[in-house]
Amino acid sequence: MKIWTSEHTFSHPWETVVTASWRKYPNPLNPAVVGLDVLDRQVNNGVLKTRRLISTEWGMPQWAATILGADKISYAVEQSEVDSKKKTMTLISKNITFSNELSIMEKLTYTPHPTTPDSTLLKQEAVIAVHGVPLSSYCETFISSMISSNAHKGRQAMEFVINGMKNVLEQEDREQIP
Repeated sequence: MKIWTSEHTFSHPWETVVTASWRKYPNPLNPAVVGLDVLDRQVNNGVLKTRRLISTEWGMPQWAATILGADKISYAVEQSEVDSKKKTMTLISKNITFSNELSIMEKLTYTPHPTTPDSTLLKQEAVIAVHGVPLSSYCETFISSMISSNAHKGRQAMEFVINGMKNVLEQEDREQIP
């Protein structure tokens, strides 16, 4: 088992970052995510709880897909909770595809930064376990490095979305000026 962790500060208020998180996909920086489907959404005691199916294209070589019996599309389930009173957003995703051979549990938590006003702290953690495969430790380390690279792309995608949101608001403001 391999555990990967990371922290990142967004120089944007919590509300902005949470809004961008919902609008993160599709984006040109993470083309592997090809679909997001809401399976369930409810509000309990002021906490928004959502369960989504994430569809991704891994870009796996055809020979590997043939050996593993894999389809081109892989799936994961994401459960999220947004508590606007406590100002926390937590997303936990787990892979469905290859779950007998590989389990990846990723947790992202967004909170207002404790010391920097109008900034948001992202804490990210992934637990990777490879089962019944030779060189499992090597595989876990390789997957951990992929997660690290994808996390960087994910942070870039959030900034891309936030900039797009700001551009839309600025355009709307310009259109309202007589």
